[in-house]
Amino acid sequence: MALMVKDLCSIIEKLTPKILSEDFDNVGLMVGNLDQKVSSILVALDCTLEVINEAKENNCNFIFTHHPLLFNKPSSITTETLQGKKIIELIKNDISLYSSHTNLDSLNGGLCDILITSLGFPKGEVIEKSVVKGFDDGKSGIGRIVKLNEEKTLKVIISEVKNKLKISKLRYIGDENMPVNTVAVVNGSGTDFLSLCKEQGADCVITGDVSYHYASDYREQNLAIIDAGHFATEWTPFVQFSKKIEVEINALGQKNDIIISRKISDPYKTK
Repeated sequence: MALMVKDLCSIIEKLTPKILSEDFDNVGLMVGNLDQKVSSILVALDCTLEVINEAKENNCNFIFTHHPLLFNKPSSITTETLQGKKIIELIKNDISLYSSHTNLDSLNGGLCDILITSLGFPKGEVIEKSVVKGFDDGKSGIGRIVKLNEEKTLKVIISEVKNKLKISKLRYIGDENMPVNTVAVVNGSGTDFLSLCKEQGADCVITGDVSYHYASDYREQNLAIIDAGHFATEWTPFVQFSKKIEVEINALGQKNDIIISRKISDPYKTK
């Protein structure tokens, strides 16, 4: 019996329960027919027009993304807007789109934990613990704070982040020679959690999308910040997480291909 969209949604929701998402978020099946057979699955961080075309080229009728296309719900769906173009293109080509966002960030074993493992750090404690019933054991929530096994300088940590995440450049604040014993990690945009990170004893925060005024203020408070970028702190962990979906599909006796997008990339360029 073929794998249906509803079966794949059940697999994803078993791995990353929707109930863990933040109140402001929108997760789950964005576009699609629950009773449609799944051919192949394309994994991408965002649902761009290039990604939709990539799905068509690879005979993928299911796209799994981290960032939801319908984060801001539209008042109309027309080709006059980028969002409308994408939705219409998905529907015209019978492509389903599913997104796991803040629920996957918060999950024990989710993106933040995968990022920490990728960076070679020991397991961390949750910074902002989930209060969702059944997930309020202190293991799920946003961000992780890590006690390093040995003291390192900020310069060494910067080098490790660049090597592990395969990025040539990043932004940071702090003295390169400062000692770091405790690191906070928030995948994606961690600006809203900088205060909590400092309160919980972080010497250094690894995250993305830190704005100028926050960087300026926390530099004065001697908190080092490594802004490795939103894309870099989420894409590698998201690809690794997608392997768990493949395991669950195989356990059902299905052999649907999972294809990692070659078209998705960091929108920022550096020189």
